[in-house]
Amino acid sequence: MTSTTTEIFDPYDYDFHEDPYPVYARLRDEAPLYYNAVDDFWALSRHADVHAAVKDDVTFSNRMGVSLDASAWNADAHRVMSFLALDGAAQTRLRKLVSAGFTPRRVRELAPQIQALADRYLDALRALSEKAGEVDWIAELAGKLPMDVISEMMGVPAADRDEVRRLADLVVHREDGVRDVPEAGMTAALELIGYYAEMVAQRRRQPSEDLTSALIEAEVDGDRLLDHEVIAFLFLMVVAGNETTTKLLGNALFHLGAHRDQLAEVFADPEGATLVSPWIEETLRHDTSSQMLARYVAEDVELHGQVVPAGSKLLVLLGSANRDERVFTAPDVFDIHRPPDELGRIMSFGVGRHFCLGANLARLEAKIVLTELVRRTSGFEVHTDRAVRVHSTSVRGFAELPVSFTWRAR
Repeated sequence: MTSTTTEIFDPYDYDFHEDPYPVYARLRDEAPLYYNAVDDFWALSRHADVHAAVKDDVTFSNRMGVSLDASAWNADAHRVMSFLALDGAAQTRLRKLVSAGFTPRRVRELAPQIQALADRYLDALRALSEKAGEVDWIAELAGKLPMDVISEMMGVPAADRDEVRRLADLVVHREDGVRDVPEAGMTAALELIGYYAEMVAQRRRQPSEDLTSALIEAEVDGDRLLDHEVIAFLFLMVVAGNETTTKLLGNALFHLGAHRDQLAEVFADPEGATLVSPWIEETLRHDTSSQMLARYVAEDVELHGQVVPAGSKLLVLLGSANRDERVFTAPDVFDIHRPPDELGRIMSFGVGRHFCLGANLARLEAKIVLTELVRRTSGFEVHTDRAVRVHSTSVRGFAELPVSFTWRAR
């Protein structure tokens, strides 16, 4: 079945943002290749199709960027989304150079800093919680810690971080009835790019030990990053890296909080915290922060008996792939005991050459924060009736998440 209206799947619809999964199930069953005439895009929803498309960047190109929004869909998308909006040799070159600065060792060495931030924010969270009875998990920790981690790594001063986070939030927010990046989001993107341009210029004058300087100095076979390439990667990190980790931390509490038996299991082991990693991985599968990515169809391709013409925009629905009953047992059930072989097939960070460069950092941040939460508390209750969702075509999570914690004796 092909629909030519937004009736089945409208990525801008606020009701869809509240719960996209029934829509995804319909798409997988009724329209595994779906066409939306209003916004002129196609969509793939089954795991096998999404996996194949993400791996094939010859047919399903990144050259126009990864955003559904019309204003962000252009051949210069790499200037704000770095190698995420490139293919082939250009993508390989840029990723190699960025990886020379953003190394696995640099990520591992962040662990003590992340632990110190987790301790600081959880101390403050406890004080506020004991005084008020509840706290906004997003405002007091999940929205702050990932920004601090990335900002410290880049060399963004502490005094600037709240404003940088405010701008990053505006970049991903979508306004009701606006089928594109809102004007405020475009202005915020320009401000962020300007901010990082000045930071790169300053590091050129006075190098430091941070990631920004490491990217400027990175060299592979005599090749170096140009200033606009460094700026684009910093922009990508603050929007994609910060936002998605914030949403992961919020989604983790929201879903475990809805399953009291599993919550009791996780928090029964304050010293070992052995179920924290499965909790994180099941959250990534069950309700991934990154729901969909756009691709440019470089040549005619036949899928499910229909031809998607060259030049089309196609969405790969990561959130739907992670709930595909063809791959996952009882896919709509949140289960921290899900088999590892199933969790190994999640699409949340992509696959192949476009596998998310920040996946290890996101997992490290989540593990340190949630392990420390298990050590300090015996459980929590999410006040779901007052939770406020983020409205975005690509990112899924919460803007506000009120939570009451049960703190262990000091």
